[in-house]
Amino acid sequence: MGMLKALAVTFALFAFAPTAQAQTIDLSKVSCKDFAALDKDSLVMTWAWLYGYYADQDADPIIDFKELAGKGAKLVEFCSRNPDVDMITAAEPIYEKK
Repeated sequence: MGMLKALAVTFALFAFAPTAQAQTIDLSKVSCKDFAALDKDSLVMTWAWLYGYYADQDADPIIDFKELAGKGAKLVEFCSRNPDVDMITAAEPIYEKK
């Protein structure tokens, strides 16, 4: 697992722990509608996880916050128009691996 992916997963685990309390989220089964209902912190955590998940395994360990926010905004925009699409299907063209 790439460093960026490991960092994103670790960060997600710690960030969701206090509020989600051992919840497991399968993004291939979460709809855009469900995603849109998340609180702001959970939205940002999901953006960050997707950013790391789709990052090139050999990429430098750099987080471009402007790019992260831009992709997140595109995801929210797509989901607002397609509420029944699952998150992975929605995210793939936006976060596609480089």
